[in-house]
Amino acid sequence: MVARRSDGEPLQYVLGRWGFRRLDLMVDRRVLIPRPETEQVVSVALAELERLVEMGVGDPVIVDLGTGSGAIALSLAAEGRRGAVLATDSSDQALAVARANLAGLGGFAAARVRIISGSWWSALPVTLKGRVSLAVSNPPYVTTDEMSALPAEVREWEPGAALDGGPAGLDAISIIVRDAVQWLGRPGTLVVEMAPHQATAVVELARAAGFSSADVKQDLAGRNRMLVAHQ
Repeated sequence: MVARRSDGEPLQYVLGRWGFRRLDLMVDRRVLIPRPETEQVVSVALAELERLVEMGVGDPVIVDLGTGSGAIALSLAAEGRRGAVLATDSSDQALAVARANLAGLGGFAAARVRIISGSWWSALPVTLKGRVSLAVSNPPYVTTDEMSALPAEVREWEPGAALDGGPAGLDAISIIVRDAVQWLGRPGTLVVEMAPHQATAVVELARAAGFSSADVKQDLAGRNRMLVAHQ
């Protein structure tokens, strides 16, 4: 383990496990390392879930688009008081990690989670169109130019497909925001993690898509970190 760490392998991969909120997740090179910023995304999503329940949504349908290790989906199942959770990813390797973490979750929370292979919204059954209560995503949002400037621990070890969001870092975010209005119910909420410098562009995407409101929430360091859009 010391030799692996000395060779530059991230500590989280060397240990094979890492804490995320209340969970102890298995992590390796097949998935991104869970980060504190995403823990705050879950906090915001949980607050939105409570708001939806208070508005009368009795059996929420929750979707985690691009689940990776399953950190967001499993946290929402473990900490949310109700709702079915669907976790999607286009990477079979990532889904294998998510399934292992789901098995470790166990109990009633695990029974509420379904893992599905596929890209973004297209992974979902068409019967869910217009019925999703809450959608959450931590998609790739690093720009292609920024990829080469990432720390070696990130650039050389973590899966590039889960980081590279295209020339403006918005390739995946654009798809998620654009198609969300077809899948979300009324009321419905979309929460998407992003880079701070993308806030204005992402809010504009949400308004162009037809959301009734689109706001930006900050992470614990006070940086613009997530879109919260309602319809």
